[in-house]
Amino acid sequence: MPTISNDQDLRSLLHKLPAAQQRVIGVRFAKSVQHLSRDERVNRAIDTGLRADAAPDELEDAYRAAKAYATKTYTDCGKDTDWLAQADHFVAAAVAAALTPDNLLPEKTNRAWKAAMQARMANNCELVESDDDTHGDEVQRQYAIADEFLDAAG
Repeated sequence: MPTISNDQDLRSLLHKLPAAQQRVIGVRFAKSVQHLSRDERVNRAIDTGLRADAAPDELEDAYRAAKAYATKTYTDCGKDTDWLAQADHFVAAAVAAALTPDNLLPEKTNRAWKAAMQARMANNCELVESDDDTHGDEVQRQYAIADEFLDAAG
């Protein structure tokens, strides 16, 4: 099975996936930065998005919760403020991206790729706030998530 080792490979994989698989891997990207989330609704949205048996209305409710929180926290982004608050915003944005319903997804937008980029932003905010380098490389974590996803899919 091929190994994802760069963004070109990752993006190529994500663009080949059907919507349901884009959602799952996008939520997995968000889950990798979930420790930065301060909102229980966003955390529940992650759990819902990962459930194979989640009903369409549950997924839409989870999307709305994450989107509402991302919108609420957006006003703090770009200010000279708490980096971890901004990371919290980007976690919610990653979840919302992954769970975006088909009818709300802009043309040519891949929900999983957008979720990956938002998760990277959350990680970057954490790195700015941190005094050490123990938070790892989100890009490499995403490649590993993609590899695990490919292995599980067979």
